[in-house]
Amino acid sequence: MAVSLGNINIEGLPHETRNLLRSYVEDVVNALGNGLEAIVLYGSAARGDFLPGRSNLNILLVVSSCELSVLKQYVPLHVKWGKEQIVAPLFLTKDDLLASAVVFPLECQDIRDCHRLLWGKDPFIGFVVDHRHLTGEVLQGLRGNLVRLRQRLVEGEATGEALTILLCLSITSLLPVLRGVQRLLDRPVLFDGESLLKDLEICCETDLAALREAWSLKRGHSSPGRLEVPRLVDRYLESLGRFVMSVERRLGQLQAGWS
Repeated sequence: MAVSLGNINIEGLPHETRNLLRSYVEDVVNALGNGLEAIVLYGSAARGDFLPGRSNLNILLVVSSCELSVLKQYVPLHVKWGKEQIVAPLFLTKDDLLASAVVFPLECQDIRDCHRLLWGKDPFIGFVVDHRHLTGEVLQGLRGNLVRLRQRLVEGEATGEALTILLCLSITSLLPVLRGVQRLLDRPVLFDGESLLKDLEICCETDLAALREAWSLKRGHSSPGRLEVPRLVDRYLESLGRFVMSVERRLGQLQAGWS
């Protein structure tokens, strides 16, 4: 089946990535047919900080049904496109998306604010995110990141390679939570990682130099030596711990003021 890709929103991405996404969209439309309602690109490729060879391509598929038969239709595509750094997509119906606006406000706000429609009708036009549970999700995300990092450092046997990988994973998963902190503190939401960290460093009066170093490492802008990585991990853990406590205290004060 011929697929019209005239409206695909991929300007600004590298040429090879644009061609890859065009082929991907055609494959998905052909595979899922009338059960597919929209293909949405989110994450670094939508924010403008995508790094070829380093960043994954994150996809949301809006479908009419999430039955096993529909998911199985996508399996061959995952086998094919997973090799091209397109991770397994989110599968949501319109009802799922509406429910997610309440229980996953952090993720939904991030995607709503920064996404690209690749095919179909944009599900985020007129979409409103319910922030009643945002504080809880942000606090869980902050404390959970810190606890999981400690656990995974042990699982990775604290080798140099494991330390580097885990720092990159931690800071990557932390940035959306930090944008949630900005929203809760009524700060302008920044999508550039360096600017985001500098803003919260000032706002929360906490030294986040180690987090900025980890972000630079993730972006490939720095390469600490073998002896420096463990010291960076120590500084990162200490800095993140102090930041988490600062945010918990500030949000607690805000909630006390609201009640």
